[in-house]
Amino acid sequence: MKSFLHDYSMTAPRSLGEALELLDTDGGIRIFAGGTDLMVLLESGTLQHKSFLDIHSIPELRDIRVTPNYITVGAGATFSDIAAHPDLMRELPLLHEAARSVGAIAIQNRATIGGNVANASPAADAPPALLVYDAEIELLSRQNNRRIPYRFFHAGYKKTLLVPNEMIRAFHIPRADRRKCVQLYKKVGTRKAQAISKICFAGLLRREGGRIADARIAFGSVAPVPLRCEKTEQVLKNGGTLAECLAILSSEISPIDDIRSNAAYRLRVAQNIFSRFFQVK
Repeated sequence: MKSFLHDYSMTAPRSLGEALELLDTDGGIRIFAGGTDLMVLLESGTLQHKSFLDIHSIPELRDIRVTPNYITVGAGATFSDIAAHPDLMRELPLLHEAARSVGAIAIQNRATIGGNVANASPAADAPPALLVYDAEIELLSRQNNRRIPYRFFHAGYKKTLLVPNEMIRAFHIPRADRRKCVQLYKKVGTRKAQAISKICFAGLLRREGGRIADARIAFGSVAPVPLRCEKTEQVLKNGGTLAECLAILSSEISPIDDIRSNAAYRLRVAQNIFSRFFQVK
């Protein structure tokens, strides 16, 4: 059953300040950025919220800035914006690959990184890359502007630290010389494109003097939230064998059965992706 459009309202603020004011004064309003997830619910007749704040055209939310210490990606940046940006392509290849893996071109032209994260799906494509790059997330309201490590943002399945009058302003990703790092992004879905992830993976390794000086591993679709596998990273940095790393990895993740896949398949695929990553290190 489809939704009845007259049941819904959409307000389009002309500035970031106006958007924050509306968020602060209307407790029932919900942010509409690219709308690619919400339109699916609308079409199916299951969109519960009725009042929306369209922030897609606010320029302050769509900027991508490069400073000496950070690359800042506005929450309203689309995945097409991210995929086309030369600095992100060069310095943040995992995020660039994640952006290219999101749906079809039409979806990439509308879907935003802020919406991808705020939707809080453990299967979202961008979070593993953000986790590996130690991103900070900036949360903004009329009363407060706070930055927290992104790894703390997800509080549970479909739960985040956002409060009702806040929005995601931007992601701040520390710059570093990653030219000698091994980096791998992998998405596994039913099809090569336009599929929700059964598994997504981002990994980064840096070697110094024959040893692993840094290791970062993150998965989507293997836990209630996007997951940074810190115990597996530590074993890897300590020179652990593939078998030792796989044993720890298997204890860190907790895949489930759902309509897209099952836990046994996800566990095996996660192990296979990590094994590939381990072998190219």
